[in-house]
Amino acid sequence: MNPAPSAPRRPIRELPDELISQIAAGEVVERPGSVVRELVDNALDAGATQVTVRLSAGGVRLITVEDDGCGIPHTELPVALKRHATSKIASLHDLETVGTMGFRGEALAAIASVSEMSLLSRPADQPSAFLLEGRSGELRPAARATGTSVEVRELFFSTPARRKFLKTDATELAHCIEAVRRHALARPDVGFAIWHDGKLVEQWRRCDGDPEAAHTRRLADVLGEEFLDRSVAVSYQGAGGITVRGRAGIPDAARARADQQFSYVNGRYVRDRVLTHAARSAYEDVLHGQRQPVYALQVTIDPARVDVNVHPTKIEVRFRDSREVHQAVRRAVEGALAAPRAGAATGTVPLGLTVPVEVSSHVATDRPPATPPVAPLTAYRVQPAMDFGAPSGIRVSDLGALWDATPPGMAPPAATMAPPTAAAPADLPADAWPLGRALAQLQGIYILAENTQGLVIVDMHAAHERIVYERLKAQMADAAIASQPLLIPATFAATPQEVATAEAQTEVLSALGLEISAFSPKTLAVRAVPAALAQGDAVELARSVLAELAQHDGSTLVARARDEILGTMACHGAVRAHRRLTVEEMNALLRQMEATERSDQCNHGRPTWRQLAVRELDALFLRGR
Repeated sequence: MNPAPSAPRRPIRELPDELISQIAAGEVVERPGSVVRELVDNALDAGATQVTVRLSAGGVRLITVEDDGCGIPHTELPVALKRHATSKIASLHDLETVGTMGFRGEALAAIASVSEMSLLSRPADQPSAFLLEGRSGELRPAARATGTSVEVRELFFSTPARRKFLKTDATELAHCIEAVRRHALARPDVGFAIWHDGKLVEQWRRCDGDPEAAHTRRLADVLGEEFLDRSVAVSYQGAGGITVRGRAGIPDAARARADQQFSYVNGRYVRDRVLTHAARSAYEDVLHGQRQPVYALQVTIDPARVDVNVHPTKIEVRFRDSREVHQAVRRAVEGALAAPRAGAATGTVPLGLTVPVEVSSHVATDRPPATPPVAPLTAYRVQPAMDFGAPSGIRVSDLGALWDATPPGMAPPAATMAPPTAAAPADLPADAWPLGRALAQLQGIYILAENTQGLVIVDMHAAHERIVYERLKAQMADAAIASQPLLIPATFAATPQEVATAEAQTEVLSALGLEISAFSPKTLAVRAVPAALAQGDAVELARSVLAELAQHDGSTLVARARDEILGTMACHGAVRAHRRLTVEEMNALLRQMEATERSDQCNHGRPTWRQLAVRELDALFLRGR
């Protein structure tokens, strides 16, 4: 059988400039929203304080972006439409320390190759504006105030196949609005307006004054007041000059889709796996099921330590030390979510205060309380230990084989020991307690309490489970992870990346209780594993940790495994449902909730308490109508 004749060889030749620009447009210009993003980038780089976007037919027929920035001199207008022409970088050092939104010098040329584009601009020192027609290259005087207007008509008219892939006008308009919204969240000092077919569809006014207050106002304007009400402030200064600021939604505000997650690096909106993974891992302990958190986080880092020249759309970045960034974001969000929200709701108890109240989970008999109820109680008075009658008295000694929490020969403390006492401010009246005074128990499951807002309903098992869990974690936090050598090392065929990670991260692996070494050039041997996971699959654990270390902070994987064990023990050590509590015991539990981190959710992410305001109760009985 004769082989098929080969195609004739084509000679190597240079591509025409127009075809090169259209190829670049395929990377830069995906849809009208991409054009809007690039043009708004340029407006912000020009120092604009007001950006107006005008659209027609979802941006397919017309996109106009007007700004009041510095403008472009008429002698530079023709150069602005050439490929790789920019004023933002001039050397490799500039490229490695980019501080502007745009820098590649290809957006205008790419857009002009697939549309009818015109530029109208005037610097402050120029007597009149000049208009440049992209297709013909004609340059003529025109009227305009200081600033620049870029008009893009009939997008993809020269590439009809690309135009067929566009969605409906409403869908394309939504993408354009989203592109501007992402800019608006990061730049409260700039006003934005979006017009569509002659109608104003969105407007965000410029926020002056204190930067923090301005950013908060812009978040409320763009994401709504509900986002502010259901989020906490994030402010963190990490090692290496990394700062993380913004707001993180409380677990109750989580959504089914990840459509309200905004991450910024040096003011640039990015979609980065390191940041997404770090933020999601901060919610692991408090989020129920597969719900997605909401947040708006701004990471500030030395521009030399982040590479923004990864993708033509500039929406992806690469960090020099991704593990350091991952840890900073994770700790920032974790710290913001840790404070109990009961005090924030009433503004009475300082967040993070440790109240010296002791709740025990040892087996108890039905006997009178050690001390009769005192009225009125004070918020910071030391109360006696309460017996919550858990079927198993969980102690840290139960974990002795897993983590070396105490020196040999010394008995470890009980898991339910009261937290360290902190200096308490002046006593508050009982009616100012965030979670109020206990009134009764309902069906042996819920505690009913009264505070200044109305009625508080507490799931007593879920609440006590979190308290015990946080104490176990605190006691185990500084414990060395015990390592269990394997009698027979577990070997597995490793990829080159796994071999390189194992060799480069020997100290990190050792701190995690793992010993992984090379058995051959293409094989790794697991010689020791954490004692807590000795019965698991050593190879699978090694692969998971190496994969995490290659991308993120691998220590979180073993920490998660440890927390799962502690969570199971806390669940068994917490007060059980249908256990009858005295009023004093219920009050003790409420005071501990107010002082325990993450006490608003149980270990599985379910809420531990709910507030019913008086107005909600009035509505149930039609009072005031």
